[in-house]
Amino acid sequence: MSSHSDATIAVINQFNERFNAHDAAGVMALMTDDCIFENTSPFPDGERFTGQAAVKAFWEQFFVSSPSAHFDGEEIFAADDRAVVRWRYTWKNADGSEGHIRGVDVFKVRNGKVAEKFAYVKG
Repeated sequence: MSSHSDATIAVINQFNERFNAHDAAGVMALMTDDCIFENTSPFPDGERFTGQAAVKAFWEQFFVSSPSAHFDGEEIFAADDRAVVRWRYTWKNADGSEGHIRGVDVFKVRNGKVAEKFAYVKG
């Protein structure tokens, strides 16, 4: 693996740590000003958010509406500035039971920050 790929993985790992801490400001500090995030819903293509303000507003709302949200990275690999993370997302239902889904995120990192995060889910 190249040092560029290692640097990409390091950025994604920091991003995911801040995400699991529900730290919207910390997540956004690791995203470019012109960042793009594509959500897994609505079907079939997901909603696209562009720029710091729109993406931050999404994360803030997501963390409030999903206070137990947690992503476990099952596998990550990178090729230069691109990375793919296979994950398992878990949450608590109103009755206390745990729900989960699995999917992948496709990232592009530019100058040490996430420029693109495209999310895809199974099912």
